[in-house]
Amino acid sequence: MPDIHIHRDHHLGFKEARKVAFSWAEKAEEKFDMECTYEEGETEDLLTFTRSGVKGTLLVDAHQFEMKAQLGFLFGAFKDRIEAEIGEQLDALLNAPHPSAKKPAADKKKAAADADADKPAPKAAAKPAAKAKKA
Repeated sequence: MPDIHIHRDHHLGFKEARKVAFSWAEKAEEKFDMECTYEEGETEDLLTFTRSGVKGTLLVDAHQFEMKAQLGFLFGAFKDRIEAEIGEQLDALLNAPHPSAKKPAADKKKAAADADADKPAPKAAAKPAAKAKKA
């Protein structure tokens, strides 16, 4: 059986890494009809996924993701493509903005400037009407 092994280091911390793993599991269930089981632990979580021709695990902790999967005969022919797609999905989830991630100061200033640009400009004070001259 062809094997897939994907390893990704991260700096999210355990709580955010757990959220990423849950997101990956949801997508795997929807897109690939996987059956996922998630076991939470004190320092690491274990996601087990399976479907006909595929079985594997995703080990999640505060510093890394480690996926191991075994592909059956039919899926083995597509090992490289499957491995690349799973890696891209995991990378996209790891690089997505996370609510607890702090924005750089430049981004905060730009966001404030953009918010001000959306507000209507203040109206100028009305000028007094010119007095008509009597001839």
